[in-house]
Amino acid sequence: MKINNQKSKAWAGRFTESTHAFVERFTSSLPFDQQLFEYDILGSLAHCQTLEKAKILTRAECRSLMRGLRHVRTELRERRFPFADSDEDVHMAVERRVTELIGPVGGKLHTGRSRNDQVTLDLRLYLRDHLQMVTLRLQGLQRAFLQQARQTTDVILPGYTHLQRAQPVLLTHHFLAYVEMLERDHARVQDTYKRVNVMPLGSGALAGTNYPLDRAFTAKVLGFPALTRNSMDAVSDRDYVAETLGVLSIIMMHLSRLSEELVLWSSEEFSFVDLPDGFCTGSSMMPQKKNPDVPELIRGKTGRVYGHLFSIMTTLKGLPLSYNRDLQEDKEPLFDAMETVLECLTVSAELIQRLQIRRDVLTDTLQSGFVLATELADYLVQKGVPFRDAHRVVGQLVRHCTEHKVTLHDLSFADLKTVSPHFSQDAMACLTLEGAIDRKTQIGGTSRKQVVRQMHAWESRLAKRSKG
Repeated sequence: MKINNQKSKAWAGRFTESTHAFVERFTSSLPFDQQLFEYDILGSLAHCQTLEKAKILTRAECRSLMRGLRHVRTELRERRFPFADSDEDVHMAVERRVTELIGPVGGKLHTGRSRNDQVTLDLRLYLRDHLQMVTLRLQGLQRAFLQQARQTTDVILPGYTHLQRAQPVLLTHHFLAYVEMLERDHARVQDTYKRVNVMPLGSGALAGTNYPLDRAFTAKVLGFPALTRNSMDAVSDRDYVAETLGVLSIIMMHLSRLSEELVLWSSEEFSFVDLPDGFCTGSSMMPQKKNPDVPELIRGKTGRVYGHLFSIMTTLKGLPLSYNRDLQEDKEPLFDAMETVLECLTVSAELIQRLQIRRDVLTDTLQSGFVLATELADYLVQKGVPFRDAHRVVGQLVRHCTEHKVTLHDLSFADLKTVSPHFSQDAMACLTLEGAIDRKTQIGGTSRKQVVRQMHAWESRLAKRSKG
């Protein structure tokens, strides 16, 4: 019988030759999964306690292993951990180092578990922390919008459909629309967190273990409210990764919509806002340029996060039960997407806080278009004219203004009378922006009363959430 004396691998006993050097590099996940070390050690500390409870470890052995794990954690935190060429991943690196520090008892650390259930535990622990970070960053951006909303309750801007001026709305109302979007993101994050927060350790490689491990005890130590119920599903499930990437993609979609508006609004064609200089760059050739690089980059990074979602979905679609090495490809997309979203949320909040509104430009813009046309149509409806007829009449007025290069504000009462006998003198009151705003009194409308009420409700909700 030929025996392999190379002991560098945990699984070396089955093989007669060492791993090819290129295969070592090709299969190693250490360059990216070492960022899981905190969670890997946290899970191992809980596993030690479970092994002691099952009387697989003595109390002295458990204490020795936990002491070794904490020492390794300190080395990793202080960036003085001695990685070895033979380390395949963070899990094996930690176990090797613990064994070097405390001796043969380190070999008992992996009793009753597999890297299959260990890695999914680490990922779930990682996501518990990072989804909470996403929640806090979402709230930070919501607060930034509310800060702007408080300062702009008297500012009216043209609302748009099809990127055409449509009806006047309060700028506060516009900002609160983003608060609503972000609240849906918050709800999706919280919902995803429920499915992440399930404890898989004890599933073994795929069939469970032969040891009397108290999985409920392990879950309690790690703060999990629930256990996985099928060991095969537990080690192969990455739905929670795909779901997280889906949620992150929707967040980026919202940030990209915001970014597109900031790019448009800060252009000379709109000039509705000034972006802070610290969030823009200039041109290497054209000295007059002030480029909206931050929103452009956020808009660009959205595609990057979408790509990570498609990556994991493609990886998962062809995998038979249970664990397959393909699942190693789950970490890089997840880590990069998470870092990207956290950074984009942070910079967006800072940018919104410093956004300068060009009130004068907004006022001029509102005077030059036909954003009050619907007000006149609704006036006629209230006088008993069918809406389609009222729509046609006001359309004729708009065409008249266009042909004569005037606006609705330039029309006299006599002009209105020429297109419909249903116009009375009080119709002129419809041609004011303030009236158009204040008539939208239903819940969700842009009247000052409703908008201020919504703003205060959001301030109260976020204040309670931060305390809770």
